[in-house]
Amino acid sequence: MNNSSNGGSRPKKAAVLICLFEGEKGLRVILTKRSSTLSTHSGEVSLPGGKADKDDVDDADTATREAKEEIGLDPSLVNVVTLLEPFLSKHLLRVIPVIGILTDRNAFNPTPNIAEVDDVFDAPLEMFLKDENRRSEEREWLGDRYLIHFFNYETDGKKYLIWGLTAGILIRAASIVYQRPPAFPEQTPKFKPLKGAMGGIERRSPPSVTDNLAKHATGQNFVHS
Repeated sequence: MNNSSNGGSRPKKAAVLICLFEGEKGLRVILTKRSSTLSTHSGEVSLPGGKADKDDVDDADTATREAKEEIGLDPSLVNVVTLLEPFLSKHLLRVIPVIGILTDRNAFNPTPNIAEVDDVFDAPLEMFLKDENRRSEEREWLGDRYLIHFFNYETDGKKYLIWGLTAGILIRAASIVYQRPPAFPEQTPKFKPLKGAMGGIERRSPPSVTDNLAKHATGQNFVHS
């Protein structure tokens, strides 16, 4: 992973891929479990992605490039639908979520980069709107209180904990895709970023995301898993 610095006090930029495909019971999202040998966030569940490289064309390029490096996902299999507003981590990393549709689930054979990823799995996107197998903890950042959400998920005999920034991004994505709020208080942090923290990123509203998803879901591009 080649990282580039944005210089000054501006936080580094990253992008993550919210890669969706249609399963038997609705949309599912691809997730990874980070390698237990990594120096930061080892063993945690995350979305494919990473810091921007100076050669990346845009945020979608960053997210799909990193997904290819981490789990062997060919960018040609992903139709990028939209970008969500940036999230700012407590370490002042500016994270741009990129929503994309996996056009052919059967063509994707996960090949994890063992240096970065221990496991690849998928989960129903709608679970991040339900108050099931979820708990939250109140935290404080620069004088503001907010909630960190924790979702327990089990598949193929394996148990995963999806929490923190990843859970927050998926709650926001699910709310937009399904056009309804979660069944619990979201209470996102009211970050007061440093000057230049948003780095001139356009604040995008994705009103067409559900239309785009519906278009793909009713066409020939979706392959049921």
